[in-house]
Amino acid sequence: MKAIRSGAFLVYFVAVTLVLLVPATVQRVLSRPARRQNRALAWAQRWARTVVWGTRTLCGVTCRLEGAEHVPHGPALIAARHESAFDAFIWLLVLPRCTYVVKQELARIPLLGKVIRAAGMIAVDRAAGAQALRRMAADVETALAAGFQVVIFPEGTRVAPDAPVVLQPGIALLAARLDVPIHPAATDSGRLWTRRTLDKRPGTIRLALRPALPRGLSRAALMTALAAGMRLDPVDKSVG
Repeated sequence: MKAIRSGAFLVYFVAVTLVLLVPATVQRVLSRPARRQNRALAWAQRWARTVVWGTRTLCGVTCRLEGAEHVPHGPALIAARHESAFDAFIWLLVLPRCTYVVKQELARIPLLGKVIRAAGMIAVDRAAGAQALRRMAADVETALAAGFQVVIFPEGTRVAPDAPVVLQPGIALLAARLDVPIHPAATDSGRLWTRRTLDKRPGTIRLALRPALPRGLSRAALMTALAAGMRLDPVDKSVG
């Protein structure tokens, strides 16, 4: 039954993405530049809402947000744990003006790439080294200036639920350049939405948004605080 439900969700996901992508792309092309970004965001949120409905209805996967009182309504950086594809769209429903930093390989996937470009997400070429980091920082600054909350996965890739938090240096570069709140975030989505398989296990995903870190932390203190905030303990009483 689990395999049937997971297969049905895959068909649903592809169908929903195709159906919503066409009008979203047309509207983006026809919109005035000043309105284009907002309309792209609205379509991305509509897509995410529809996909999350499918995960709940077809797979029995729900999500519980912990720390809703910490949701920023202005520019902010969200340094989030990344355990599954679920993390790639759930923040669109949590944050009022959300965009993501994603690896450039995703932007090259025929179907998904169009969604990423239409939503104005920030694609990073990880093979380009320091040049890519500088460009990413500039793109993030532009998004923040437009009032977005930028979600970045500072571990650089999806990780297993029991893997330790290992941060890439790019997050320290961003923190040094940006004068916005930085919120760590944790999840256990990989427990139900497993990597490299189509299986979706019924249950509730925990998504924990932490308070913004104190300003003026040293690099070492920042990395320690981020790693702690991105860790979801079995019994987590730090948020709620």
